[in-house]
Amino acid sequence: MPKAATINKNIPFARCIACNKVDTFAPLHWLALAVKDFTRAPLLSLIYGLIFSLIPVIILYIVYHSGTHLVILPAAVAFALIGPAFAVGLYDIAWELEKKHKPTLKHSLKSMLRNPVGEWGFVIMLMLVMIVWMRLAALIHVLYPHTIDPTLEELSAFLMLGSCIGALMLTSVFAISAFTPQIMMERRVDVMTAVMSSCNAVKENIGAMIVWALCIMFFVVLGFITGAIGFLIIMPLLSFASWHGYIAIIKHKTDRGFE
Repeated sequence: MPKAATINKNIPFARCIACNKVDTFAPLHWLALAVKDFTRAPLLSLIYGLIFSLIPVIILYIVYHSGTHLVILPAAVAFALIGPAFAVGLYDIAWELEKKHKPTLKHSLKSMLRNPVGEWGFVIMLMLVMIVWMRLAALIHVLYPHTIDPTLEELSAFLMLGSCIGALMLTSVFAISAFTPQIMMERRVDVMTAVMSSCNAVKENIGAMIVWALCIMFFVVLGFITGAIGFLIIMPLLSFASWHGYIAIIKHKTDRGFE
């Protein structure tokens, strides 16, 4: 009879990578570094920016043709959920610039396959969260008043419950995705190790993460205000800044300069 498979105990699973603590306003420095990265690889940045711009364009198209503003909130949350999973190519560009290499589109696309099991596992995790959110949004919609011009008092239950659940979902997704894609791409660890490390880093840097979350919200709103055209520049900048945040917060065995 064949021997039973043995488990390699030397391979750690679901461990937590240590993190540094940064200043509250460190995200502003990450954004400044992101601008430098954008100017060093403008064409590649705009190519990815165009890809990201298509997502909010589709959202705006759905809002316009559905004739209701009620799809805006779940659509915006869905955009925030799937965004981190598709920023890996931009992380690779920032990493190549950090190593003084010339980034290429081919290399950045191949980076999406550096840790396929972990990355696809993370995508599936985000998709499940998105599905849960969409189902919750549908249930919350039941509370929407059935009058033509509802008053604020009539809308209060709908707005309060929707805002609370939406904030909880966004906070959870932000914590698990802040550094998970970067960790999996560079270190090729399992998805649970990356998620636990990301959550721990967010917990240990609450001040900086609040500032970073506000920056993301500001730029996403700005992107929608510009009719999604702003995402051509906004998404590459946010992705590059995320990479510099990862370098600054997640501990490495050797010092890494990111000035």
